[in-house]
Amino acid sequence: MMVKHVILWQLKDELQGETGIPVKAGIKAGLEGLAGQIPGLIDIKVNCNGLSSSNADVMLDSTFTDFDALKAYAVHPAHVAVADSAVRPYTKTRLCLDFEV
Repeated sequence: MMVKHVILWQLKDELQGETGIPVKAGIKAGLEGLAGQIPGLIDIKVNCNGLSSSNADVMLDSTFTDFDALKAYAVHPAHVAVADSAVRPYTKTRLCLDFEV
């Protein structure tokens, strides 16, 4: 059974509006760039073009072969490097939902 890993982030207050556009682009490029680099990662997409009704700024939608693959992704050096450089410094909140599909 495959596993979905969905994350919603809010950018820090000072990165709202136009200021956050390059940050969102960096998050998208960094995370989507992990495709093909991590065993068990089937699909990875980032959406940062939410409608004005949204209260999150960036969404990660990823699919893994199984829960063990998701656990391995969490500590994989390529993922940690992107998270530490392109995501964590710019976000203030993170919500996660993992589920089987």
